[in-house]
Amino acid sequence: MTWTSRAQSADDVVRAIHSGMRVFVHSAAATPIPLIDALCRRADLESVRLYHLHTEGSSDFAKAEHRQQFRPVSLFTGAPLRQPIEEGRADFVPIFLSDIPALFTSRRVPLDVALVQLSPPDRHGYCTLGTSVDTARAAVDSADLVLAEINEQMPRTHGHTVVPLARVHAFVHTDRPLPVGQAPVHSDVVARIGEIIAGLVDDGSTLQMGIGAIPDAALARLSDKHDLGVHTEMFSDRLVDLIDGGVVTNRFKLIHPGRTTTSFISGTERLYRFVHDNPTVEFHPCNRTNDTHLIRQNPRVVAINSAIEIDLTGQVCADSIGHRIFSGIGGQMDFMRGAALSEGGKPIIALPSTVQKTQASRIVLDLKPGAGVVTTRGHVHWVVTEYGAVNLHGLTLRERGEALISIAHPDHRAELAKELFALRHFC
Repeated sequence: MTWTSRAQSADDVVRAIHSGMRVFVHSAAATPIPLIDALCRRADLESVRLYHLHTEGSSDFAKAEHRQQFRPVSLFTGAPLRQPIEEGRADFVPIFLSDIPALFTSRRVPLDVALVQLSPPDRHGYCTLGTSVDTARAAVDSADLVLAEINEQMPRTHGHTVVPLARVHAFVHTDRPLPVGQAPVHSDVVARIGEIIAGLVDDGSTLQMGIGAIPDAALARLSDKHDLGVHTEMFSDRLVDLIDGGVVTNRFKLIHPGRTTTSFISGTERLYRFVHDNPTVEFHPCNRTNDTHLIRQNPRVVAINSAIEIDLTGQVCADSIGHRIFSGIGGQMDFMRGAALSEGGKPIIALPSTVQKTQASRIVLDLKPGAGVVTTRGHVHWVVTEYGAVNLHGLTLRERGEALISIAHPDHRAELAKELFALRHFC
């Protein structure tokens, strides 16, 4: 008998899930969409808690008509969960990405089921977690049951990704493309920010880049650098250009030298083909990729992360717009601190000086009520807008305010200076 003879329908696979269970859902491109759809067809379930990072594809479990069946618990929020969280139909956990695996392995959150997507087993009977190892490694290792979609098009990845087929209680066999992301658009503002960031990157640096247009714009402007390394929680297509062009060699890294290290990827079919059975790309759980003790050991770590707004003391809000949850804490602080402790490291927070639609300043006297401080003013170092880069580390409150005002939009500088003087009585 071949392994495929064990396959079941998606509806049969999810019959193992019962009311009141705690279920982990694989994230990003590895979201097991057929199993989620089958779960949503169950009319007999109540109060199933679904723990997840941002998912792609189907998010029907978060719709209002399923509020009695499912209680989504978002550990990092994507667009489909923002409104359910705001309306009280879903929950949000503010937590460092590096701390999530221990929630599962310690049984503080005792998982009954891990719902995952895997690559097909090799001749030894081992599947892999494919494009997203992040928190899925701990979920698979600690859940009572593992229910899977085994997808012929899921890349087989290297690193700490192996899942024995014998560990899988039941699975559906599919052959479908993974979700693909759209390439970020580089406006003139974003392009300028990317150019400034690229100027801060020295040869031999180790890169961490968050998701979005600004990190992508910075990567697009690094083609003249030499011997860069990558130790990050995620990457997308733009990095492939730097690896193929010989810019990224990983030769100076001390942790996983010679290897591009990541926790998950998100991008296009080109990216998925690149990582498939590629031994130079290693996927590890996020309690390893985001371990500050390991990050700091690499040379000249440059951490590139974005923000929603920053106040004049340096407090960085990156997960919410006031009380409205927008994303999550994620790995920003893990890498900001790791880069700060790395020899020659540069932790960077980058953001446009204004909100695109309203032209309101993103550099503000006070964060909005309810705003989450992801990076504290004690941890912040470099801040970049399209008007320049300033390093706040070691500066007084007055000096910080003046430095940030200098890279604010010119239309807002006078008012910010007036507000700063009124509050702090600075000359």
